[in-house]
Amino acid sequence: MHDNGHDRPGAALAPDPAPLIEARALCAGYGTQPVVRDLDLEVRPGEVVALLGPNGAGKTTTLRVLAGDLAPMSGDVRWLGDTGHAPLHRRARQGLAYVGERAVFTRLDTADNLRVGRVTTERALALFPELEKRLRTGAGMLSGGEQQMLSLARALCRTPKLLLADELSLGLAPLVVDRLLRAVREAADRGLGALLVEQHVRKVLDIADRVYVLRRGRVVMTGTPKELRGNLDAIESSYLAKNEPLVAD
Repeated sequence: MHDNGHDRPGAALAPDPAPLIEARALCAGYGTQPVVRDLDLEVRPGEVVALLGPNGAGKTTTLRVLAGDLAPMSGDVRWLGDTGHAPLHRRARQGLAYVGERAVFTRLDTADNLRVGRVTTERALALFPELEKRLRTGAGMLSGGEQQMLSLARALCRTPKLLLADELSLGLAPLVVDRLLRAVREAADRGLGALLVEQHVRKVLDIADRVYVLRRGRVVMTGTPKELRGNLDAIESSYLAKNEPLVAD
């Protein structure tokens, strides 16, 4: 489903698969204060969807509701065709993987982190060979990039149906960002659906199939990377500016 010059032969002729997850008229927030309003969004197998927006736009809140970690105020989240409000641990057993910022057990070494995540060392190293020399290093002593590789390896090596990832690249060097995003793209080419909240807008457009732009809790723009690229400077200044008034994200 990737539209950036790497489409698979015949993909355009195949019917679109049913969404893995979809939100319809979703409102969510904390207490009585909505952060996300009237959100419509979906992710299908084999596609990478980017969720972009300034700080405070509601991106993390959206991921938490989709994951089952936060109940919606109104509207529906349909996961694998079911509108029930299953909690995160149940959705995880059904094939949903959620990766936040450096989600590792810092007191365990890298190998034990993989073991606790029920991931074989061989599969993890096939994905990120950089971790081989760090297997006996405490995860708290890894660099930020190595921690994110470990987090992503634990998620992807269990072959989930859907990946929700919140700021995989936050604070990381560009080459590490490229490695992480490429791993997600390759997993999507094997059938994974992925929804990425990402600050590296231009890099995520290189691997995404579709994009939602969120501003003040509402979707203000959707499209393909090709459609957005033509107006990227204007989009960044109008919708992705860092100086927005902050609300709970």
